[in-house]
Amino acid sequence: MAKKRIVIKLSGRVFGIENNEKLLKDYATFLVKISKICQPIIVAGGGKIARHYISHARSSGADESTLDELGIEVSRLNAKLLIYALKDKAYPHPPTTLTETRHAVDSGLIVVAGGLHPGQSTNGTAALIAEKVQASEFLNATDVDGIYDSDPRKNPKAKKFKRIELRNLRNILVHEDSLAGGYDLMDIVALKVIERSKIKTRVLKADISILEKAIKGSPVGTEIIL
Repeated sequence: MAKKRIVIKLSGRVFGIENNEKLLKDYATFLVKISKICQPIIVAGGGKIARHYISHARSSGADESTLDELGIEVSRLNAKLLIYALKDKAYPHPPTTLTETRHAVDSGLIVVAGGLHPGQSTNGTAALIAEKVQASEFLNATDVDGIYDSDPRKNPKAKKFKRIELRNLRNILVHEDSLAGGYDLMDIVALKVIERSKIKTRVLKADISILEKAIKGSPVGTEIIL
């Protein structure tokens, strides 16, 4: 019987230069461990490194689609770092299209992708991959521990949702920045895909112990309900 497939969007912070190499190795160990009960498909974010490159290129006059492509390149480099840490347990390179992603997933190995198309955040990419491979769940592992009614990093009184209806989340996201490198929580593309394919989705903190709880069915973070 085929294992269930779980798509995990992994915050670019995990790959940041402020973290030591041990963190990625810990993630690799964790992914190999959970691959015994499910097939993880990881989408690596670009993080601060992508934003650094995008900021420099924007100041030089690069257009937004070019900046998106730059962010995609960085996210694929991040993906390669995790692939190297996973060694032979991972598909050997980041797929670059949805069709190639499906082929990679059919190998049965752990798959690590970066971005795919300009105009999409890696959140949108992860949702599309979850749809394409018929994943049982999409876990969006971010810098915060769930969805709040306002940014908890700016508002200490922000209220966290245990569950939020997709239409209410869409209203919150209307005010989000859609420039290259500006996506954080979710984007409208991701929400449309989640809605049309009824993908079970949870937003949670990018932390190994929390991810493991989510995969084993604990109600951590915030569940998006349709």
